[in-house]
Amino acid sequence: MADSRSPIFWRDTRMPHVELRKISDARQVCYAPHSHPHWSLGAVTAGRSTFCYREAIYQIRAGDLVLMNPHWVHACNPIENQPWAYLMLYVDTAWLSDLRYQLGLLDDSYWQDIATAVITQPDLYAGYCDMAACLLDEQRAIGDKQTALIAYLSSMMQTLAQESPATLPQAPGALEHVAAYLRANCAADISLECLCQQSGYSAGHLIRAFKQHFGLTPHAYLINQRVQLGQKALKQGQPIVEAALNAGFNDQPHFQRTFKRLVAATPNQYRYPLLKQQQPIKTAEIVR
Repeated sequence: MADSRSPIFWRDTRMPHVELRKISDARQVCYAPHSHPHWSLGAVTAGRSTFCYREAIYQIRAGDLVLMNPHWVHACNPIENQPWAYLMLYVDTAWLSDLRYQLGLLDDSYWQDIATAVITQPDLYAGYCDMAACLLDEQRAIGDKQTALIAYLSSMMQTLAQESPATLPQAPGALEHVAAYLRANCAADISLECLCQQSGYSAGHLIRAFKQHFGLTPHAYLINQRVQLGQKALKQGQPIVEAALNAGFNDQPHFQRTFKRLVAATPNQYRYPLLKQQQPIKTAEIVR
């Protein structure tokens, strides 16, 4: 029998634009602040949790949906060992931008951040659970899964389009240059001195200004990018040690510790999605 505390990841090469994570007992699941390159949509299926999203903190409970824009720093963690469970959907931003454009919700197919962070609407929550159950069901045809995903996200995007888009202050060009450099060279050894030379900032000023805009220090941003690079390698089936070295980690143990801190799963759990028969996800018993 699988451990209920172990995360389950669902992926299908025929739907490369989406990934689903399920965990039934998240009392010990703790994330360090991190970000993703994709848009994320989660559902709390039991219990309560604390959701930190940029500068805001939300207390969320079963029946709530949480939304995370790409590259926005966040963390979602248990409350004093109280039980909670959740589902999390990760969606490629280019694919979702195109869907929003086709629905007439965007003027072009470029990503636009969404201001909403938490939604409490029973119909949207129930629809999310139904869609997730379809993706997790090994007996459902791929066409059914594609239809369920598109139908649900179309409904969600139309609901969100009624609100004003999120706007973030533009970072100074020097900071944008540093961030782009870290993304492009994350597997390399990059010193703070090197970043100071590129930006023209002193070390203290660079660290403060970078964290103020991106939510992470330059070093934490670099580590976050390395973990993302490792995730891509694991999805492609690379051995863990190879993924670790290619992502810039000195050895596999360091990679595994850092990966678990940011992904709240081991590289092995992430590399091999568990596609076992799932129990139906209940939508009627929403904790108030």
